[in-house]
Amino acid sequence: MWNTPDLCDDHPDAVHVLEPLFQDFGGKPAFFGQVVTVHCYEDNSRVKELAGTEGDGKVMVVDGGASLRRALIGDQIALDAVNHGWQGVVINGCARDIHELRRMPIGVRALASIPVRTEKKGLGDVDVPVEFAGVTIEPGMWLYADETGIVVSKDKLF
Repeated sequence: MWNTPDLCDDHPDAVHVLEPLFQDFGGKPAFFGQVVTVHCYEDNSRVKELAGTEGDGKVMVVDGGASLRRALIGDQIALDAVNHGWQGVVINGCARDIHELRRMPIGVRALASIPVRTEKKGLGDVDVPVEFAGVTIEPGMWLYADETGIVVSKDKLF
């Protein structure tokens, strides 16, 4: 079994630690997987599309520009992600439907919760480098999240 403190101790030159800004809203307290990135702002069209594709144990990392005005994930998108094999979602932005997310077998980390949905305009980019919480995250990196924190690495660590 792994945990983020041990990953930091065992691989100090390989891991990058995200600043501790995120709240745990999902039903899976610890998760890891290879990263697929989304860059969007107050429009979760690409998040919804990606959640409907095969996740194959990966983690979706969404840079929503730290907006606290609209939620980029809710129960419907999270359920779609669960059904398609995604391990987790880390959002530099908000989530909603927290009462439902907590019951789902998926990791969800976000800055805050808000009940307001996004407007779907088809905007956003997939598989681009994103930068937030003091770290640049590139597609294909590995992300590990647990109760203590979130770390990323270019290589799979175990």
